[in-house]
Amino acid sequence: MNIVILSCDSTLYSCRRLRAAAERRGHRVEVIDPLSCYMNINPAAPTIHYRGRQLACYDAVIPRIGSAITFYGSAVLRQFELLGCYSLNESAAITRARDKLHSLQLLARQGIDLPITGFAHSPDDTGDLIELVGGAPLVVKLVEGTQGIGVVLAETRQAAESVIDAFRGLKAHILVQEYVREAQGRDIRCLVIGGQVVAAIERQAKAGEFRSNLHRGGTARKVSITAQERAVAIKAAATLGLDIAGVDILRADRGPLVMEVNASPGLEGIETATGLDIAEMMIAYIEQRAARGICPEITL
Repeated sequence: MNIVILSCDSTLYSCRRLRAAAERRGHRVEVIDPLSCYMNINPAAPTIHYRGRQLACYDAVIPRIGSAITFYGSAVLRQFELLGCYSLNESAAITRARDKLHSLQLLARQGIDLPITGFAHSPDDTGDLIELVGGAPLVVKLVEGTQGIGVVLAETRQAAESVIDAFRGLKAHILVQEYVREAQGRDIRCLVIGGQVVAAIERQAKAGEFRSNLHRGGTARKVSITAQERAVAIKAAATLGLDIAGVDILRADRGPLVMEVNASPGLEGIETATGLDIAEMMIAYIEQRAARGICPEITL
């Protein structure tokens, strides 16, 4: 197959691993920066151009689109879909997952347990918003944040009011969530491929930190998950329409709570902790889907 990887940085671990796995299985691979693509949106003959040349047809595209370029990256991915290219995670599912508020609403609609979450626009609602999630301590999150960026733990009511008001002063959209104390700075990352959890790790925040993201100095180890956690992870990925997803779960006293669903999960931490070849699994899944001629519906 001819496979294109959409990535702004071909040197990143995940990109390198996916390229190597695809080439090892006999596929031709090209890494393309989506920001350098431009498109002819023509119903008769749509095309994609890249640095002065028209791109040929590809059998499959692997989107590794960072959150900072979701809008344009998704537009480029839609163009590949318009040309009949199979996409590992369709554009509509990626944009759905990147909107934290929308994704949480979709998960809640399906009865998937979440941390208690509040969202408001008016500063007059700050006090009620804090009470809504059980008071301080609580977590304030930027809707557009990623890798733990824009996530703040407010340990007192006064601190919570200050953080919420500061973010609002910047015209930022925020979520306010309960702080699940019993998680103790740990969460579970479940890697879902094609409706199956193929790997799971427990991420532990570094000392003095509550965010367990590996980019923030957290550590990871292989972990066994319960049947309930497995079912929740699979349902969460399916709810957002993702074939590949990193589902982050908190182990609360009342059961597993889905914290976030990542549409472009990094491979380094989970491959290192588990010793599994996740990149190989992803390429094998693409082969199965592309061979059956399965292409996502175009949602413009």
